[in-house]
Amino acid sequence: MEQNFYDLFLPYINAILARKSINPVMIDVRGLTSYTDALIICSANSSRHVVAIAEHVKKDLKKKTIKALSIEGLKEGHWVLMDYGDIILHIFYEPERTLYDLEGLWIDADIKKLDNNSFDI
Repeated sequence: MEQNFYDLFLPYINAILARKSINPVMIDVRGLTSYTDALIICSANSSRHVVAIAEHVKKDLKKKTIKALSIEGLKEGHWVLMDYGDIILHIFYEPERTLYDLEGLWIDADIKKLDNNSFDI
């Protein structure tokens, strides 16, 4: 993935990284699907941590006038899906992430690990 592509999604990346998400990755799905351009997948240590990450993302992006089209799973806290149109965020409780293995579904896509050393938060 070219750097300009990542630059478009820095607000999302920074919001995810700000709440100590575990093993965050960004997947470029352009050309592989028509419903979005990218996915961010990350994990949390507990359902409470999942909700904390999701609430922070929602609040932080809203300050930047970025609103989600849909948010699912926030009440349960095991897998939160946040649909922002061009990008979809998946925040998993770690055992759920292992079970569903979304990265495995997108094996043909370009997958980039995200960390605080790679991006300005």
